[in-house]
Amino acid sequence: MIIEHIGLAPNIHPSARIAPNATVCGDVTIGAGASVGFGAVLTAESGPITVGAECVIMDTAVIRGCRHHPVVLGERVLVGPRAYLSGCRIGNDVFIATGAAVFNGAVLEDRSQVRINGVVHIKTRIPTGVYVPIGWVAVGDPVTCLPPDRHDDIWVVQQGLDFAATVFGQEPALAGKRPLMDMMQDFMPKYARSLGRHVDDKIKEEPG
Repeated sequence: MIIEHIGLAPNIHPSARIAPNATVCGDVTIGAGASVGFGAVLTAESGPITVGAECVIMDTAVIRGCRHHPVVLGERVLVGPRAYLSGCRIGNDVFIATGAAVFNGAVLEDRSQVRINGVVHIKTRIPTGVYVPIGWVAVGDPVTCLPPDRHDDIWVVQQGLDFAATVFGQEPALAGKRPLMDMMQDFMPKYARSLGRHVDDKIKEEPG
């Protein structure tokens, strides 16, 4: 489906392919020769998404644009099945494998890779030509890559990145002194209301 959201409709190059059951919603621009696969979702919730020429968004991938963190994909980017991208910037010739996740404020420079089920945390930069190993977590700038069982080491870096402020626009969490779960009552009602704006969405056309 091609959907208008808060008065903004997708801009899709005539040579791009959009699968019949893909969803492209809001302020989304898709470049020449790009392909969006079956069941994929590109939704510009509160910020735009730009997909460059000859990118391939594979089946069931999800890409979300955010107010403070638009999504930008360069050219010839592959986003694998079940991958999840939110509020990130991706360079040219980047490979994002099946099940990978890339979060708000992250940057993947040209020719970088995130391998199967890899995670790139908020505000993390993956330099040119660097890869995140299968199932590992990349965190920080400069980046540190760690296996998921090193949770305490990941958290040492992660807590300084301030998840609540970066993802939900809340006031800085005082360097982690206020636990995330204690802030749920603050930001979840606001987040739910924001997503509720989809009730006024308008289907523009069925993709060809």
